[in-house]
Amino acid sequence: MSSKFTTLLAAFLVSTSLAAAAVEANAATKNPTTQAQSADFKRGKIVSFTTKYAAGSIVVKTKERALYYVLGKGKAVKYAIAAPKKGFEWSGAHKVSQKVKWPDWSPPAAMRKRKPELPTFMAGGPDNPLGARAIYLGSSLYRIHGTNEPSSIGKAASSGCIRMLNADVSELYVHVKQGALVVVV
Repeated sequence: MSSKFTTLLAAFLVSTSLAAAAVEANAATKNPTTQAQSADFKRGKIVSFTTKYAAGSIVVKTKERALYYVLGKGKAVKYAIAAPKKGFEWSGAHKVSQKVKWPDWSPPAAMRKRKPELPTFMAGGPDNPLGARAIYLGSSLYRIHGTNEPSSIGKAASSGCIRMLNADVSELYVHVKQGALVVVV
C-alpha cells in the first residue's frame, strides 16, 4: 500500500469520525432528551409527553396505571404503577410535602377497621408495605411509595396510594423536589 493511499485513507477515516460526532452533537442539542438526561433515568422510560405542567411535576394517570415525571420540552419519564382499587380512586392536585427513605407505616384507622390484623405501627424496612421510599402528597393520607408486593404493579390494588416498584420509586425520589406538583387524573 502506498504511503499516499494510507494518508488519504487515514484522513478519510478521521473526517468521517468527526462528521459522525458533529451529527451526534447536533442531534443532542435539538433533542430535549440528551444522552446525559437519559443516563439519569435507568428504570423509567423516556417518552413523548405533552402537558401544561412544568418540568419537575408528576402526572399520575390511574386508568393507564402510569406515572409521568415531566422533563419538559415534550418529554417525560414513564413508570408503571399500582393504582387505587375500586372505591378508593381519587383525583386532584397536591404538592410534595415530604420525602422519606424506608418510611415507617401507621395504617389509618379506616384501614385497620377493614383489616383488624394490621399492626398499629410498622418500622421502615424491607417488610414494610411502603417500601424503600415514600413521597408524601400534601397533608393527605396519600403518597407515592414503593411496595413489597411487586405483583400489584399494573393493577388497581391500593387503598388510595400510588405504588411503584422499589427500584422505580428510589429513582424517582432522587429527582423529585419537595414542593413539586403532583396531579392525579
